[in-house]
Amino acid sequence: MYLRKAIAALAGALLATIPLIADAQQQLVQDPERFERQHFSEICQKAMFDDGFAKRLDINNDGLMDMVIDEGKITCDGQGQYLCNEEGCPSNYYVQVKEGGYILIATARIYGYDFKMRFGNMVFVFRMHPRYCDRTEGDPCEMTVRVRGTRFVTINRK
Repeated sequence: MYLRKAIAALAGALLATIPLIADAQQQLVQDPERFERQHFSEICQKAMFDDGFAKRLDINNDGLMDMVIDEGKITCDGQGQYLCNEEGCPSNYYVQVKEGGYILIATARIYGYDFKMRFGNMVFVFRMHPRYCDRTEGDPCEMTVRVRGTRFVTINRK
């Protein structure tokens, strides 16, 4: 726990010029895929990672390859999608920084997403539980989101 706090403090000092979403989330990670694999290998007696667990994409259109971790692609002790529920599976979004390494900028519980070009920029179209569009039932909410720097900016919801 103390090591995590020290690393978070160091990351905050190194990244003082970058706007941050939530200081408590910030931890400089050299390799998010390895970091997450290690984490789940400590939690599970036997962790298996399916194809698509880690995807490298430039999510914030800055020319650096970022990473999306799909925790729905983990099998823990024989139970597939063990972190998923009726609202979907957790995904973690890491942005690569120029100083080296990655920072976690968001975690979202989603059914899935498309990553496509809109208005000259790459955006996510998340498929989420209807409650994210202020509905209690029906079709999944489709939320279009652009990543600017280290922030998710919602373009629209339907």
